[in-house]
Amino acid sequence: MKKIHMILQGKGGVGKSFISAALAQYKIFKGQTPLCIDTDPVNATFHGYKALNVRRLEIMEGDEINPRKFDMLIEWLAESEHDLIIDNGAATFVPLAHYLINNQIPDLLQGMGDELVIHTVVTGGQAMMDTISGFATLVRQFKSPALFVVWLNPYWGTIEHDGRSFEKLKPYLEHKDRVSAIVTIPTLKAETFGQDLSDLLQARLTFDESINDPSLTIMTRQRLKLIRSQLYAQMDNASVL
Repeated sequence: MKKIHMILQGKGGVGKSFISAALAQYKIFKGQTPLCIDTDPVNATFHGYKALNVRRLEIMEGDEINPRKFDMLIEWLAESEHDLIIDNGAATFVPLAHYLINNQIPDLLQGMGDELVIHTVVTGGQAMMDTISGFATLVRQFKSPALFVVWLNPYWGTIEHDGRSFEKLKPYLEHKDRVSAIVTIPTLKAETFGQDLSDLLQARLTFDESINDPSLTIMTRQRLKLIRSQLYAQMDNASVL
């Protein structure tokens, strides 16, 4: 059984492409060969990671998104013997979600012997309530057999409301039976660890590329190793990955 990892969140700029890249690198680190796909017609950040050999799905027809173009995604999925990682941008969130639901793709995948794992992001800061609402909406839209992984991204602030963490908030408590795993992205000091990770992301480089780059300082490479270890330790605890 292969797993179809789909990163979905209607809010833009919350770290979906970072999660896609981190998941791909983790699978490669574990000896797997995932097929990586970017469906974002505007900001194809995932596709920019040359080391990950990301395919770009062209879904535009003129100035409009043609939902039928998503059919090719299903063909690629069916042809692959490996897990898939699909990054979806904010611009295509609604069309892709409608396509998946209207065409009963989760049931189709189950019939093919595959498993759909939906990854969504919850952030701190101003976007927190929007991303929490987005999580709840996705769970309601995608019924079982779809599985869910929630990524908590504290980059913009602590993820809590009225002193309660995400795991104690009503949206999670109502849907926790659908959540297979929660992965917390490490909180990083901006001037050291945070800057090193930001530079890596802007350059569209993998952890391995940067860690093995002799042009970087010893401490930059050391901090990237530590970030990778913290992140991978979180992912090791998520058996659904």
